[in-house]
Amino acid sequence: MIIYENDKSGFLRDTFTSDIEDVVRTQYHERTGRRVGSGEFRSWRDSLVAIGKVVNDGSIPDDCRVGIEYQIPQTAKRIDFLIAGQNRDRRDQLLIVELKQWERAVKTDRDGVVRVPYGARDQDAAHPSYQAWSYASLLRNFNCAVYDGGIELSPCAYLHNCADPADLNDSFYVDYLTKAPVFHRGSGERDRLRDFMRTKLAQGDRAGILRKIDTAETRPSKGLIEALSGMLAGNAEFVLVDDQKLVYESALHAARRATRAQKRIVIVKGGPGTGKSVVAINLLVALTGQNQIVRYITKNRAPRQVFESRLTGSRRRSEISLLFGGSGEFINSKPCAFDTLIVDEAHRLNERSGLYGNLGENQIKEIVAAAKCVIFFIDEDQRVTWKDIGSREAIESHVPNRATVVTESLESQFRCNGSDGYLAWLDDVLQIRTTANRTFDTSQFDFRVFDSPEKLRQEIARLNEPANKARMVAGYCWDWKSKRDSRAIDVAIPEYDFGMQWNLASDEGRWIISPDSVHQIGCIHTCQGLEVDYVGVIIGPDLTVREGQVLTHPKARSSQDQSLKGYRKLLALDPSSANAKADLLIKNTYRTLMTRGMRGCFVYCTDRPTADYFKERVARPPGLWG
Repeated sequence: MIIYENDKSGFLRDTFTSDIEDVVRTQYHERTGRRVGSGEFRSWRDSLVAIGKVVNDGSIPDDCRVGIEYQIPQTAKRIDFLIAGQNRDRRDQLLIVELKQWERAVKTDRDGVVRVPYGARDQDAAHPSYQAWSYASLLRNFNCAVYDGGIELSPCAYLHNCADPADLNDSFYVDYLTKAPVFHRGSGERDRLRDFMRTKLAQGDRAGILRKIDTAETRPSKGLIEALSGMLAGNAEFVLVDDQKLVYESALHAARRATRAQKRIVIVKGGPGTGKSVVAINLLVALTGQNQIVRYITKNRAPRQVFESRLTGSRRRSEISLLFGGSGEFINSKPCAFDTLIVDEAHRLNERSGLYGNLGENQIKEIVAAAKCVIFFIDEDQRVTWKDIGSREAIESHVPNRATVVTESLESQFRCNGSDGYLAWLDDVLQIRTTANRTFDTSQFDFRVFDSPEKLRQEIARLNEPANKARMVAGYCWDWKSKRDSRAIDVAIPEYDFGMQWNLASDEGRWIISPDSVHQIGCIHTCQGLEVDYVGVIIGPDLTVREGQVLTHPKARSSQDQSLKGYRKLLALDPSSANAKADLLIKNTYRTLMTRGMRGCFVYCTDRPTADYFKERVARPPGLWG
């Protein structure tokens, strides 16, 4: 949907003889039924006048078409400014301009990310070149008018208030700058942007380019399908085995048969290491290859970014980034806008969305409404925060009456050396549920209890050297001081002269695969749904053992941890229910942390009696503890 469309001369008339911001606001309200805030209104006023001064030049044909605020279908993305025409060879051209009012931006060490002033402090934001390029990629890969009609796209960014773009133009961002150049406020910059436009727009829009794009069908392009298939082919990490193949075929069958009138809901239950994510990624590739509109969805960013990196073989953002999304993106989606949504880690879904949990009604309901078929992968024993609502019962409560529900299970264990015995023992030892596994034989899986956190760190560092597949994690019992002070120590255990930082914000969810992250400690939010060969777990003061009873202590969690937000409120109303829920969430957290290792799990307990309890539950000769 394009909010405003006019030829160039009409746009200039609205800009300089009328108030363009009022014109756009009126049309926005007419087309969406919604109103805009004062900040967006001011940005239209300032930025559209600035770009108007650029196109107000006789060398840019008056019959070029201008589009403002184009919302890309199936996304919440809006392109600020479009201008369409033809080049000297009469080839259709579309220029995409990302408009920014920023006065400055600071380089970061994160791919496609800069720091910009927002209010009283700086915040992270996507680099404007990355934004413009990503919008062009969406159109190239999903808009039939673009890839079938041969419309050539030229993205760029215009920062009309920024006089010092040194950090924006840093060589670190060269990949995106090459694809989408940045123009700024400065001597000759307006002329440079005009020249960029002139090379593309020798003639006006005689083919109705904007109308074609706005009304085109949304489907994956052949190029995207071939690229995805090539990434998956021969990648041993994503080979389906045993019951993974059976579940995959069942889900594929359901997705093919789903219609608007007859929705299909697939619920796949599976414990740690049963291959839920492997099946999910295979479904993403296969259904995209069948010309479906598909998204891989998780609440946490980490699984999305890690699996994209593993598919592409690169930690830089790629065109397939567009196939991965968060669980809160479907608040305003049209019914059945997607063919299939694949929801991994569905146990982590929340009721409300948004940074403050104040948007939408219910993520499960919104996701089910947005697609003809939804495939949920769940492990209810991995619900680890107060707001996690994902369960089979909750999913089924939001299934429309005429929908077909298919339930599948993944049973084969591929993590923890395939040791179902370890998982059963862990449930028993954490007193999540009683099993017959009183003691654990470490010949099945390498489990050790360390008496020193420093020795644990050294062992994880040693095991990490061959393949970068060993990591330290911990319960969230320490404040994240290093987020604001890069020199600060977070997880400090002074009696052992031990100190490490939590995972770096710069890893952007890729902590578990970043080369230097063995030197940081991860938490539940950066490792859930992912795996390494060896995991070292620091069990903090939120879990202790006394006289054979596993006790949990919610108040021992860091005040910065949002996992138990809601505990105190419920505690005042219903102490029994509050403590029971907190007890389960803390135990589930350590169960999840202790099942990230494929080959081994090592623990250090800040409480000595708790360490002794774990030692007593392991069939291991004395004197061989870490």
